[in-house]
Amino acid sequence: MLTGTTTHEDEPRPGAAPLPTEAREQFASSPQGARLARRDAVRWMEEWGHPPASDVSCTVALVVGELAANAVRHGRVPGHGFGLRLALDAAAGLVRVEVADAAAATRPPTSAPSSFPDGESGRGLLLVDALAMRWGWALRRPVGKTVWAEISTKSPPHQ
Repeated sequence: MLTGTTTHEDEPRPGAAPLPTEAREQFASSPQGARLARRDAVRWMEEWGHPPASDVSCTVALVVGELAANAVRHGRVPGHGFGLRLALDAAAGLVRVEVADAAAATRPPTSAPSSFPDGESGRGLLLVDALAMRWGWALRRPVGKTVWAEISTKSPPHQ
């Protein structure tokens, strides 16, 4: 069963900084769960004013897809799913993506690989590293880890 919450802040008072907007959901640790996480992330971004075809929504979708796939492939623990949390901070101009799984023993590297590996997999963190302003991971209590990435909502400067 999927359960989730989406928090929409009230309109900010004039002159007040907008408060972060947050959404979170639990998913089965399966390929279908990873697809649903990506779909929900796009829906949340649309609710927050970023249409599905926008650069920021597409970037969030790719990052969620990669982190969710890694949680399914490398962080799966029988009987446990994974969690997705998105937080939009309009004042800071960023979206924070967090994917939490129950496998504390399987830790991501401290940095993305320096080149594309051979084979059919192993490029996910390269994509995350290229698309995110910054990313990392932290142990979770009581069990597991959270891998996070921060994505700019601001358009890159035109060159």
